[in-house]
Amino acid sequence: MKYNWQQSDWREFTFNYAALEEKVYAIAEQMGKLSGVLKALPEDARMEAIVDTMVSEAIKTSEIEGEHLNLDDVKSSIRNKLGLNSIPEKVGDKKSSGAGELMVAVRKTYSEPLSEEMLFHWHHLVLQESPTIHVGGWRTHEEPMQVVSGPLGKQRVHFEAPASKDVPSEMQKFIDWFNNSAPGMTNAMYKPAIRAALAHLYFESIHPFEDGNGRLGRAIAEKALSQGAGYPVFMSLSATIEANKKGYYTALEKAQKSNEVTSWLHYFLETIILAQKEAESQVDFILSKARFFDQHSSALNQRQLKAVKRMMAEGPKGFQGGMTARKYIALTKTSKATATRDLHHMVTLGALKSIGAGRSARYELVLT
Repeated sequence: MKYNWQQSDWREFTFNYAALEEKVYAIAEQMGKLSGVLKALPEDARMEAIVDTMVSEAIKTSEIEGEHLNLDDVKSSIRNKLGLNSIPEKVGDKKSSGAGELMVAVRKTYSEPLSEEMLFHWHHLVLQESPTIHVGGWRTHEEPMQVVSGPLGKQRVHFEAPASKDVPSEMQKFIDWFNNSAPGMTNAMYKPAIRAALAHLYFESIHPFEDGNGRLGRAIAEKALSQGAGYPVFMSLSATIEANKKGYYTALEKAQKSNEVTSWLHYFLETIILAQKEAESQVDFILSKARFFDQHSSALNQRQLKAVKRMMAEGPKGFQGGMTARKYIALTKTSKATATRDLHHMVTLGALKSIGAGRSARYELVLT
């Protein structure tokens, strides 16, 4: 079996545009709608929405690769780099700091041409310094670059990338393709969402780095979408992908066996549509939070506010399992009697609703 890059039509991606047109139109329409909603938000709410989405992207793009970052460090890194903290907050974890910096770098340089130097810089941000991995340069090892799964001795090869010696020339062609297909260029023949999907597949098929290819490939897709929109897009592709990682890897593996990529484009465009819906939910959630605090903050004590903020930190999907008396005690370091009184008070205010009774009782926020 030959992989896509081994076939005679490599780089000549073909697809059935008519089968994709409805999705392409829906993405463009929703992109404009989201931009309008975001601009209409008060400045503090708009920045909160942007930061929360960037944090989600940083966290989830790493989780797809099995790496778990510190949420607070990622958020502090992003806020520092955006200049939102008058006094920069200390960031303890270097990888979390780098992941946050990458999100800001992709956002701030979205309109700039892609370059080898830009990709090497992004690679440094993602992996930091490593004693075992060549950081900030193309891979050079002689052994095949393979994507595998399964236990040692029973591993299944899902994909094998071009040899390391071919990576510099392949990446130069990729960078030229990406820049020449950007809006306003002579080869700008692709709709933004299709270009983003193709760019991600193309980059992942070269797999130019020893590690970090998935994270940089998703950043490239975001850059392509932002160039097409003319402004940094407001969504987290990685959060949507991470929710169904198996579907992502299955679609990618299938796409890397042929340069007829209609099926891959269907998958990726649907991912963008779902990410846009999540972004819209994030905006609605932030507006609901603002209304909640306007209505209830003056009536809540510091323990209650701490619990509420912790619940809200989970975003639109809510606090997993709801708040319980036991969780409240652990979070606020208070007694059982005080926890019961605090929770009952919030139910009376209409800030929380109670579900169940007795020891199985849990509480959810009332957001309007």
